[in-house]
Amino acid sequence: MGLANHGRLGLADADPVHRPMAKAMAVLLAGAAAIALLTPPASAQQAAQPATDQKKTEEATPAGVTLLDKILVISRTGETAIESLASASHVDQEQLDRRMATTPNEMLLGVPGVTVQADARRVSSSINIRGLQDFGRVAVIVDGARQNFQRSDHGTQSTFYVDPELIKSVDVIRGPTANTYGSGAIGGVVFFDTKDAADFLRPGETWGASLTGRYESNGKGWTTSATGAYKFNDNWDVLGNIVYRDYDDYKNGSGDTVAGTGFDVLSGLLKTTIRPSENSELKLGWVGSSDGWTETSGAVAANDADLESNTFTARYNITDDAKSWLDLHINASYNKTNLDLTALVPQNRFDPSTGLPVVLPAGSTSTFDVGTTGIDIWNTSRFETAGISHELTYGGDWVGDDVETGGTAGGDSFYTPSGKRNVSGAYIQDKLTWDWLEVIAGLRYDNYSLEDSDNETSGDRLSPRITVGVSPFESASLAGLQFYGTYAEGYRSPSLTETLISGNHPAGVTFPFLPNPNLRPETGKTAEFGVNYKLNDVIEAGDAFRLKAAYFHNNVDDYIEGVTLSAFDPTSGCPFGPGIPICFQYQNVAKAKINGFELESVYDAGWGYAGLSASIINGHTISYEGERADLATIPSSQVTGQLGFRFLQDKLTVGGEVQYNGKPKGNPVAKDYTLVNAFASYQATNNLKVDFRADNLFDVNYTNPLNGSTTAVFYEPGITLKLAATMRFGG
Repeated sequence: MGLANHGRLGLADADPVHRPMAKAMAVLLAGAAAIALLTPPASAQQAAQPATDQKKTEEATPAGVTLLDKILVISRTGETAIESLASASHVDQEQLDRRMATTPNEMLLGVPGVTVQADARRVSSSINIRGLQDFGRVAVIVDGARQNFQRSDHGTQSTFYVDPELIKSVDVIRGPTANTYGSGAIGGVVFFDTKDAADFLRPGETWGASLTGRYESNGKGWTTSATGAYKFNDNWDVLGNIVYRDYDDYKNGSGDTVAGTGFDVLSGLLKTTIRPSENSELKLGWVGSSDGWTETSGAVAANDADLESNTFTARYNITDDAKSWLDLHINASYNKTNLDLTALVPQNRFDPSTGLPVVLPAGSTSTFDVGTTGIDIWNTSRFETAGISHELTYGGDWVGDDVETGGTAGGDSFYTPSGKRNVSGAYIQDKLTWDWLEVIAGLRYDNYSLEDSDNETSGDRLSPRITVGVSPFESASLAGLQFYGTYAEGYRSPSLTETLISGNHPAGVTFPFLPNPNLRPETGKTAEFGVNYKLNDVIEAGDAFRLKAAYFHNNVDDYIEGVTLSAFDPTSGCPFGPGIPICFQYQNVAKAKINGFELESVYDAGWGYAGLSASIINGHTISYEGERADLATIPSSQVTGQLGFRFLQDKLTVGGEVQYNGKPKGNPVAKDYTLVNAFASYQATNNLKVDFRADNLFDVNYTNPLNGSTTAVFYEPGITLKLAATMRFGG
């Protein structure tokens, strides 16, 4: 089994690292069980749905439409996705509940332009937006904290894990129009917002608790989640959530067990919200996880992996309607991720310094310690000049990475060099609105520096944005139709690995890696043309239709890729060394050109909902010599249809999803495939909910093209049945 060498997290046999979190889990679960036994049933007068933020509720029209009518947490000017003149998506709690997600990949099902790469290490995911991923091209943020953990090898590079049970919503903004949210995000931003007590507690409650148990057939996976919240008064509340997952290796669509896909993970959340005044709010939070899995080499268990991640956040905002110039936000965060790999069997390697053969004995270790500190401050001032409304947003941010890797010579930590990187920026953006015309003009300044014991490099740049939106129609059926066009630039500094990696390749065969302190940053230049359309009372009173569509073209100058150099070419700078006569170096080799089309739509009525999303992405690189090559990070084109029906006064919801995936051009192993999923959710009482889901209903054997190669193909899970029950109490 995938966890045979890692061990379970029971109190009796937990290792010293996991034991404190295991005890905490047991205490919280015991407390939830005690509440279940001692608390009388809730009154029938209690609302069946949790309370939501008043401002968000007012924005939803009607209440059933959740996909495109909730204010984006990531928005700096209080917009919903349908109001945003950008390619933005919102995934809310209702959608997350019916997806019964185990990994981030499942949370983002059907979001156009977004693909999640996760190989056998399912707890580690890399997000791809519009064909761009890794090394910070996509900013992944949890409660305002940038997730910058990176471990370079032959799989995914920039990875993260956040337990879906802790998340209440996900916001996505595609393209460099998101450059007010931090440096480097030339692909876009994904923001995970964790649960709050205000969302969990029902109206009139001062405390609440829930306990969820879930079983998955493929991999015989068990999930237990316990949540508790308490409201001290109207200005102070707290919520805690703890989740434990235990999964064995799953089977693919052909019925073959995929080695190394089992894992156990213990995750937790603690968040308190304090409202010092009527117009201000302070959120303090911690999100942590303790993960374990076994990595394989072929079919042989090679390494035992233990990962500890802790994120601490503080978010303060003050908004005073009487002072239109004041809408201030201050975010501070610290994330620390520690990954330890322990060799389970002796491994034949090469010393990175000498290139000579070495044997890593069983028990040898590789360590990856990445700490990320961030500060993000912005304010929005609202005013009018000559009948034109202004929303002037200005701010600055800083992110610092401190990477320390080490272990036995020839170990996997070699691929990720130690060092420090600092990235900072400041911006100003004005959103001007006059009747049917909306204009957004912005400018961002970025600066970076990175160093290790031998090298240091830095750079800076100004990046502009201009967007024009028009709403030319006044008739009732077309008043909600808006067209927009955008030109925006983004700036990504090189990573520590791309710039500083050096030494001899330690596994398989040996050859030199060459550092490149002269590596230039990437510059993304995107043109986008889109349409937003919203219409209420389409067929019957209270129903609604929402649609967003966009075409984009992104030119990435100085695109960074790893290249192979020949020692026989005297101009390459590649010396003859130990092993084969080649070298590997990250270089600014080309201009990357990526274009595509995205669609997201939903119709919602009392009887149910129907949704359709699609994304078609094409991309290639053009070298400085004019040679054209397919871009390896282009994902499948996708079309996703969703249909759900509501019965028994909305207590029962049943439905399904169909997703077609088209082979990207140039991928040697990818194939077209179609997935069918089904789900049902039944709110039996105010305090008992039962959920069922079937993923990959027809047991299709498929691979994510981002994981495929000519030498190995990694297949995704076959049919997976999920059954869960949630008990809730409050008073």
